[in-house]
Amino acid sequence: MRRLQRHDRDLMRPLFFVCCFLVALLAAGPSAPLALAAAEPGGAPPVPRFVSFKASEVNLRVGPGQRFPIEWVYRRVGYPVEVIAEFDLWRQIRDVDGTTGWVHQSLLSGRRTALVHGGMRTLRAEPDDAAEGVALAEPGVQVDLALCQGDWCEVKSEAYVGWLKRAELWGIYPGEVVP
Repeated sequence: MRRLQRHDRDLMRPLFFVCCFLVALLAAGPSAPLALAAAEPGGAPPVPRFVSFKASEVNLRVGPGQRFPIEWVYRRVGYPVEVIAEFDLWRQIRDVDGTTGWVHQSLLSGRRTALVHGGMRTLRAEPDDAAEGVALAEPGVQVDLALCQGDWCEVKSEAYVGWLKRAELWGIYPGEVVP
């Protein structure tokens, strides 16, 4: 039996890593994880991005597939989450508390919602600190984003429509424009 010499091992190490990479690539198949910085023409939307739940019950799994155990169950239609990665039909999401996991894309909607963040917030009639208060919003209240430009977002919640500062919301990026 031939004994491998140091020189032989040094030549086999790169070959070993190349083989491992190819096996991993073949195992992933054509659906390798996507992490796009910007939307490509006709392609997937950018990652990260905010979306919301369109189902009344959403299972958060520890991995991208039904074979992975359920870690958490969300029961709130319209709840905003951030998509941070994609794999085939699965989306890795992060919620307002920083919890991450995987959900099936069919349970997500492009409808833009946000959560009131921080303390009690005053919903204003106009995008101005001096504008009349329309309502008070508690932390965690879910609102629909109608329009976001500059430092203010027009939001809708139940019977109320008004303006909140962007910094008072979780579910919108700094500088992001919502038409």
